Amino acid sequence: MPLIFVTSSTSKLAELSSIVPNVEHLEMDLPEIQHIDPKVVIESKIKEALKSRKGEFIVEDTSLYFDSLNGLPGPLIKWFMKALGNEGLATMVRKLDNSKAVAKTLIGYGKSATEIEYFEGAVEGMIVEPRGAQGFGWDAIFLPDGHDKTFAEMSQEEKNSLSMRKVAAIKLRNFLAEQ
Repeated sequence: MPLIFVTSSTSKLAELSSIVPNVEHLEMDLPEIQHIDPKVVIESKIKEALKSRKGEFIVEDTSLYFDSLNGLPGPLIKWFMKALGNEGLATMVRKLDNSKAVAKTLIGYGKSATEIEYFEGAVEGMIVEPRGAQGFGWDAIFLPDGHDKTFAEMSQEEKNSLSMRKVAAIKLRNFLAEQ
């Protein structure tokens, strides 16, 4: 049965395909429920994908967790970005006087609606004033620990070498190799 990655992002597809072999791409708009638990979001996406055709599906959700907000926005980052943008998020964190953050990618792999496995990758860092023009979303405000560049200041190769998606994809690849 084919292994199908459902995403509209060619960058995400390229990164995952470089780690997990023989992945087919399916560009499909999946309804994305809003929930504080990314596993609930992933499960919903997989169930929707399984309605469209047969296969083994991979979906992912990338979140950003602020220490100063007890983990928010988490999976709700897309909506925080729409409401506040990078400038607003950086200002909010600065005013709360705690810039620590964790970027996480959760990859879900599903053979059926009841057989879903989860693989997480995380990168710790801090929220800074927006810097850089590469990447997308909140890349300009996320500075990984131990680095002097935000994700948006890094080349695609630099970012991919330490990304949370890479960590999650390696876990998925190892799981599939054991099957």
